Amino acid sequence: MRGIKVKINGAVPLSSAFRFRSPVDWTIREGENWAVAGRNGAGKSTLADILMRRIPLREGSVDLYTRGGRPSYEAVRSIGFRDIYSIVDCREAYYQQRWNADGREATPLAGTLFSEMQRKAAEPLFERFSLSGALEKRIVSLSSGELRKLLVIRALANRPEILIVDNPFVGLDERSRRELSVMLGQIAGGGKLQFILLVSDPRDVPDWIDRVLPVSGMSVGEPLSIAEFSSKAGRLFPLLEITEVPEYIPEPDKPFEVFAELENVTVRYGERTILDGVDWKVRRGDKWALLGGNGSGKSTLLSLLYGDNPQAYANRVSLFDRRRGTGESIWEIKKRIGFLNSDIHSFYMKEIPAEEVVMSGFYDTVGLYSAQGPARRIEAEKWLTAFGGAHLSGRTFTKLSFGEQRVVMLARTLVKRPPVVILDEPMHGLDSSWGRLAGRVIEKYCSCPEVTLIYVTHYSGEIPPCVKDIKRL
Repeated sequence: MRGIKVKINGAVPLSSAFRFRSPVDWTIREGENWAVAGRNGAGKSTLADILMRRIPLREGSVDLYTRGGRPSYEAVRSIGFRDIYSIVDCREAYYQQRWNADGREATPLAGTLFSEMQRKAAEPLFERFSLSGALEKRIVSLSSGELRKLLVIRALANRPEILIVDNPFVGLDERSRRELSVMLGQIAGGGKLQFILLVSDPRDVPDWIDRVLPVSGMSVGEPLSIAEFSSKAGRLFPLLEITEVPEYIPEPDKPFEVFAELENVTVRYGERTILDGVDWKVRRGDKWALLGGNGSGKSTLLSLLYGDNPQAYANRVSLFDRRRGTGESIWEIKKRIGFLNSDIHSFYMKEIPAEEVVMSGFYDTVGLYSAQGPARRIEAEKWLTAFGGAHLSGRTFTKLSFGEQRVVMLARTLVKRPPVVILDEPMHGLDSSWGRLAGRVIEKYCSCPEVTLIYVTHYSGEIPPCVKDIKRL
């Protein structure tokens, strides 16, 4: 039998905020690759922090057996979905900076993420992931998928003995997900590096994983084989019951006929062309899926539709039957659109209650700047309940898991019952139970003939049934 690599024995955290229902026991042997599977808020990240000795213990122990007595902080590394948002300090950046030419130039190059030693060690990986030129680009200009790849490469360049990866495939297109899984599997097969994947969707457990540790409601289950996990995944990720979904309320003024019309639109930054001669017409009530690989220009296109990209004024772009640059206010545009993407989420790390985050959707602001009446609080609670997040009310946003935050952001997106809904990878970070529920809520609201929907995803099975048209980049 292989020797023990990690042994967690009767671990009880010092702080009650991190305690599981019973003391934690977990043994990882040399060469074993694990997946820790469970819903958002189940305790996966807490378990990883216990393993990495980031959480002080009141009882029990965590023993790590590294090569040559290597320090645990060097031998065990982790990367998570939140790490993407810490790359650029949001306190020093602003939301539209990604689309402003002057603002982009003020942000660091992606190459600054790597030391010279890391860069040299990672050179073959840059080629494997088609990122050879990414290091010379501004960090703020990269897509979330490109940033995810860079984080994985940077972690591998440190040559850890154990690498913990939180939702490794989130934000990657189908080709990149497949390439990443194959590459990690090949590395794991070499025996020099062991992986622990934290997953919120049973589909994200690769076939090269040896064991699965189920986690539910701050309770650690018995280790399972892949076959055993497949047969029991339904119980770990149950189908959630949908409640009442608020309906769209028609606008009191004359409705628009065409939400967006783009004619031969081209967007360039320096010598790099992001969009080249794009034509697109979205009429009121249309339901579109916008598809394309990482870096294909989807987010740039959406920035034109949401009024954030100043290059709209250099192109033929019309929104709500009005040509951009004819005196319209950006806030007149935003007040009619429910919009969610990773950038909005990343800039919303506020120490305020979840229901206040939802209510900020009435104003399209990051935070609330005035007292709210009971009617708006009731509306916020309705949407939290619709998305299965009623229990999140009163909890501070930054203290929620990433998936729980995503539920709050989805409620924020629809709280004003907008006539146009634009969702850029809305299921990012959601476990499969919450993802299926969110999909049904979005479908129910957007099925209204007067509601316009643009839905961006890398998962074809996630596209709402009401979508009838597809735009590919």
